[in-house]
Amino acid sequence: MLAAALLGFAGALFLPGRDGGAAAGTQPPAPAPTPTAAASASADPDGAGTLRQGDGGPEVTELQRRLLRIPNVYDNGPTDGRYGSVLTEAVARFQLWYGIRGDESGVYGDDTRRDLESRTGSAAAG
Repeated sequence: MLAAALLGFAGALFLPGRDGGAAAGTQPPAPAPTPTAAASASADPDGAGTLRQGDGGPEVTELQRRLLRIPNVYDNGPTDGRYGSVLTEAVARFQLWYGIRGDESGVYGDDTRRDLESRTGSAAAG
């Protein structure tokens, strides 16, 4: 008898209320927010200005020029503004040799940028 009473009470919780909505005390779950492109970019764990394989442009060219100034890291590497596998390997080598932690291997994030800029000055030589 107790089981039947509990079952009846539980069932009443799921009956619609007088206004057509769920019974008092229950509300449908709110939809989960969907991330926007801007939110995803700013949430990059390596920093907002992060560069990685597949990227391109003047920021990549500057990275390439800076790495050329570090002995044996990017010797004879191109300065074409494309972040390809050769540049990825050079960034990973720089991170390893100089003990940079905090960015993914081969990814030019905030920690790697700070260290490289401190070694090459405030502006890359052309």
